[in-house]
Amino acid sequence: QEAKCAYIIIIMAVYWCTEVIPLAVTSLMPVVFFPLLGVQSSKSVCLQYLNDTNMLFVGGLIVAISVEQWNLHKRIALRVLLILGVKPALLMLGFMVVTAFLSMWISNTATTAMMVPIVQAVLDQMDNTEYDVTMMEQATGQTSTVIELEEKNASDPTSVHVISNGQVPDDPRSEEKKMRKRICKGMTLCVCYAASIGGTATLTGTGPNMVLKGQMNQLYPNNNDVVNFASWFGFAFPNMILMLILAWLWLQCSFMGLNFKKSWGCGTERTAKEKAAYNVLKAEMKKLGPISYAEFNVLLMFVLLVLLWFSRHPGFVKGWATSLFPEGEKYITDSAPAVFIALLLFILPANKPKFIGWNPSISDPEQTEEDIKKPFLSAPLLDWNVVQRKMPWSIVLLLGGGFALADASANSGLSAWLGHQMTPLGSIPPWAIATVLSLIIAVFTECTSNVATATLFLPVFSSMAASVKIHPLYVMLPGTLSASFAFMLPVATPPNAIVFSYGHIRVLDMVRSGIVMNIIGVFCVTLAINTWGRPMFELDTFPSWANSTTNQ
Repeated sequence: QEAKCAYIIIIMAVYWCTEVIPLAVTSLMPVVFFPLLGVQSSKSVCLQYLNDTNMLFVGGLIVAISVEQWNLHKRIALRVLLILGVKPALLMLGFMVVTAFLSMWISNTATTAMMVPIVQAVLDQMDNTEYDVTMMEQATGQTSTVIELEEKNASDPTSVHVISNGQVPDDPRSEEKKMRKRICKGMTLCVCYAASIGGTATLTGTGPNMVLKGQMNQLYPNNNDVVNFASWFGFAFPNMILMLILAWLWLQCSFMGLNFKKSWGCGTERTAKEKAAYNVLKAEMKKLGPISYAEFNVLLMFVLLVLLWFSRHPGFVKGWATSLFPEGEKYITDSAPAVFIALLLFILPANKPKFIGWNPSISDPEQTEEDIKKPFLSAPLLDWNVVQRKMPWSIVLLLGGGFALADASANSGLSAWLGHQMTPLGSIPPWAIATVLSLIIAVFTECTSNVATATLFLPVFSSMAASVKIHPLYVMLPGTLSASFAFMLPVATPPNAIVFSYGHIRVLDMVRSGIVMNIIGVFCVTLAINTWGRPMFELDTFPSWANSTTNQ
């Protein structure tokens, strides 16, 4: 049994890493081969493909699609950028904060695809302005250069002999051009990094988090809902903030240099470039026009969903699930509110409803005729065709395939066998195990899909935790977060590919920044799991619910 199960898992791992057939198609293999090899019945394999966790993911995605459909994410992005200001350092921070915030709720790919064109427009405009300024300088003639040289002589005696020897000092234009290229690289790279970091902060933000939730429910059926939306957010959100700040400082150092006066510009007035950037953002905002009825509705639904998620089972007080419904905590999970809001999006109107009795202008015949021509019922906020087109069905199948694998490896005894092989690890301190595993996953996820990485490794981690008698989440949380740290290669994750396709960045640039980003990531995760993660999930204890799997 164990060997048969392992054989299928190994084949699927190879297919996932090499992508010989699409990822989603590989995920369908358990449906065929587990029954054929007698590992599990077709019935129990197929049940895994659309379970509770997957429904939560689908609900979250439908809400995200409605936000995209009404361009709400663009409005939020521009509003924040206009507030934060356009000094180079702050502009980069602005781009990163906006991207990270949006990718918490919308898919990382969609966020990046929306942000990169905005970044591009701002950079182009800055370049054009710079070109205009230099042209003006040339037009005013040589006078300015002479004055500059004289000023240089006064301030800097070492430069005197250069001029007296008749040599031309280095042209600052080429320097400026190099600098501009570096800023361009930094600004575009920061978007894809921020998207990956932001996705880790919420349970529905990215695939691996959903894998963790599903596997926890699968492997430990009576874990009394340890990982839910609120508890995950409490753990991963501070970690995301820390990583964002460190990533921003690192990109500042590597692409713009740490010239605080210039990049922060405290007290200095705006240069032409910054004015140009500001104007681009303003113009984009104007194009969107005032906030529409539909956008307001979608925003309302979105906020309602987040509130429902947080207040369902907050932990420190009774949530609505317990207080409103009998035995609610047993029946209701995070997928119920997600799908509820998704349903509402198909019902609520996109335009203000008209009330016939209230029409004051009945005396005006032309207007009433126009009103009659308009359909009485407005279209709903979401259309199924849009959902059909934009829903990443492949990820849904990929998650399902992963749950089928985890289920089979638990039932066939493969997990127990793996756990026995790993008992020698008991002598190593747990924090070292967690850090090493994070590093391994962070490297592995560079060449495979994030979801596939999490799917392959998490069951192994859980069986290892059972054999070493440490809390399963102590190794599974770092593993899950590290699966999102695909920073080094353009193929590692879709946001990187989108940014790379704009052509500002060479692979080497991405690898160089990405190595440090991986180190930052693993450091932050190790810190999180050993400080605020401990009391939150009681990671020092070996919980009773984790014990049942080894006894079976």
